[in-house]
Amino acid sequence: MFTFAQYLGFLLFLTILTIGFWLMMFLINFVFYWVFGATRELLKERREKRELETE
Repeated sequence: MFTFAQYLGFLLFLTILTIGFWLMMFLINFVFYWVFGATRELLKERREKRELETE
């Protein structure tokens, strides 16, 4: 059936694939968090600028 080396190779492949998947999920969430925070800060600055102009 399979040799021990093939079994280890398959486990190594699954490990690398899993690490890559979770790294991709982390990076995608980090980018969404970063964009959301930057947008929120931009809107807050615009709102404060508008409030200062109306006073």
